[in-house]
Amino acid sequence: MKEKKFPNNINPESLDDLTKEVNQIIESLEKEKNLENSIEDYQKLIKLNKIIEKKFQINSKNISSVTKDKIDKIIKKP
Repeated sequence: MKEKKFPNNINPESLDDLTKEVNQIIESLEKEKNLENSIEDYQKLIKLNKIIEKKFQINSKNISSVTKDKIDKIIKKP
């Protein structure tokens, strides 16, 4: 699977910031009466969601790998 790069204006390390931005967009969308004016916000929300999802996948792989290594070390102890 090909790794996608994060957009330059979004810090891939800051999950809290991404979540705050998503919440702000959702609040703005809830207030908007004309949904045609919100197409860009919806698109940005989808992009942010994909970034957050990818970040969770990466973290999950890392946790699994670390856990497997620890289990292997425990099993190999005499």
